[in-house]
Amino acid sequence: MKLFNVTRYRVPALITSGILIVIFWVYTMFFAGGFNFGIDFQAGINFTVEVPAAPDEQAVRDALSDYNPQVQTAGDKGGKFVIRIADDAQNDNFQQTVSKAVSNNLKEKFGNVSILSEEYIGSSFASNLATQTIWLTLIALSLILFYIWIRFKLNYAVSAITAVFHDVLFLLGFIGAFQLEFSTATIAAVLTIIGYSLNDTIVIFDRIRENSRIVKDKDFNEVINLSVSQSMSRTLITSFTTLLAVVSILVFATGTIKTFALSLVVGIVVGTYSSIFVASPILLAWHNRELKKVHEAVSHTGHGALSSSAKASSGSNSAANVPEPVKQTAEEIAEATEKKSKKKKKKKK
Repeated sequence: MKLFNVTRYRVPALITSGILIVIFWVYTMFFAGGFNFGIDFQAGINFTVEVPAAPDEQAVRDALSDYNPQVQTAGDKGGKFVIRIADDAQNDNFQQTVSKAVSNNLKEKFGNVSILSEEYIGSSFASNLATQTIWLTLIALSLILFYIWIRFKLNYAVSAITAVFHDVLFLLGFIGAFQLEFSTATIAAVLTIIGYSLNDTIVIFDRIRENSRIVKDKDFNEVINLSVSQSMSRTLITSFTTLLAVVSILVFATGTIKTFALSLVVGIVVGTYSSIFVASPILLAWHNRELKKVHEAVSHTGHGALSSSAKASSGSNSAANVPEPVKQTAEEIAEATEKKSKKKKKKKK
């Protein structure tokens, strides 16, 4: 098995991710004018029409240019289109006015027109949907954090959730920067990627936890490199086979499903990357911080003990009497320290 030194590149990887996320979000908010919200997240009206004489989407868009519509082809056969027009809140009879105008404009330009369906979404519904989506996502992440905390430990849970936030921020920044439509399909893609990324991360973390108990003669960064290397083939094969299916949808599909597939492609690549280069380095940083605290506490205690021994032996070689330290992982040291502190608290009570 080839050993990959992934922890060596943790700093450049984290810096690159941070820069890309900042660029995407700055461009989205200050240059692109925010996200391109679909009809699901803004008040408006949604038509499905059949216009046999219309050659393409642009022709329908030109016929309704006064209303700045979003137009997409529906189905494989030509002539069917989905038209979405946002409510600008300036017309009290928006639904009736726009419905009549769409029918008249299309008939005037193309002749025979059939309105197959019409759906109006009010501002209150769109606002509630956006709020509920945010809350449900945060609640789901909180439950995931709690589960991983119980299943592993807090340091594993925080590292995994941080990697998930990285994936979500990157994916949403990408969608906003390239002005892809933000709809319920986008939320579905985000939730799918959260599950996919967590699955990859937990597989690697489970291997790290197992190796940290077995391989006690190596540093924790070496344990991480070993664990990632052991999981690498599984991670890459899973990602590749998933990408084959999603890329097929991206190439051959049309309409909203195409945007959904593109979001999944980006999310799968970023999720695989974050499991290796984001979650594991954060776990290593947490481990090193805790290990430093333990070493400082042990060093301080050992220094005081050695000083007392030196005074009692009046110049004898106390260093020779110091036992050789037992090799333990940082987690085992931390657990032992915590147990001692709990015993002291019970004695005081």
